[in-house]
Amino acid sequence: MNNSFEKYQKRRLRSSYFSVIVSIALVLFLVGLLGLIMIKTNSIAKHFKEQVAISIFLKDNAKKADIEILQAELKKAEYTKTVTYISKKEAAESYSKDLGENFLEFLGENPLKNAIDVTLKSEFVTPEKMAQIEKNLLIRSIVKDVVFDKPLIELLTKNINRLSFWMLIFSGVFAIIAVVLINSSIRLSVYSKRFTLKTMQMVGATKKFIRRPFIWQSIKLGIFGSVVAIVALAAFVFYLNETIPELELLVDYKLYGILAAGIILLGVFITWLSTFFATKRFLNLRTDELYY
Repeated sequence: MNNSFEKYQKRRLRSSYFSVIVSIALVLFLVGLLGLIMIKTNSIAKHFKEQVAISIFLKDNAKKADIEILQAELKKAEYTKTVTYISKKEAAESYSKDLGENFLEFLGENPLKNAIDVTLKSEFVTPEKMAQIEKNLLIRSIVKDVVFDKPLIELLTKNINRLSFWMLIFSGVFAIIAVVLINSSIRLSVYSKRFTLKTMQMVGATKKFIRRPFIWQSIKLGIFGSVVAIVALAAFVFYLNETIPELELLVDYKLYGILAAGIILLGVFITWLSTFFATKRFLNLRTDELYY
């Protein structure tokens, strides 16, 4: 009879642990998915920003040596990603190719200017920073004009800031939901052992001694749940990358490593915190209150 009861208790315990691990894994999988979306949102925003170019049109009397000096300075500038020199001849050939006919035959001369195209690092693609760059370039004696798409920059910056704001709000709300759900699972697990807690306390065990094995057990469950969530997320990413390779999901493994570490730390922290307060609550109850 005792063996049957012990087996029943062990099955219940395993079932309880399994349900806690599954709950933690599901919540952390969704948290990881949100993190993945944020990573890709930032990388996509960065990609689009770094496609923006500033065109520096040079005066016709600009000397070759001065142009080379300007190019060298631009390459060393903190805001520069790439520098490309485009001669007026190359610009005319490209323009004629786009038109499908040689426009120089009608004009008789090339009205275009020698130019330097500069693409910027993403953090410098804002209306304020680009306006400052434009101002600094226009004071150069060989520069005739500086051109970039100001309405596009303003729209791009506005939309990215708006998206980042809502992603931050959504992340905060989802983090709270994750804590509440995992906390509920852990509290139910501790609740099932409330009489064991109180019995240990009644025979003279300290709260710290009683709490330690419960916290360690919950941390292990948090780690197991985190690993399950990471494996599921990795499988999802690989599947999505095979299905839609244009997303380039497997470009930066370092970020995914940070995301995986964050999931594990979150799982451990929430389970530790939930178990600490759950055990504290039941240890502070009177024996007759354990039945309610």
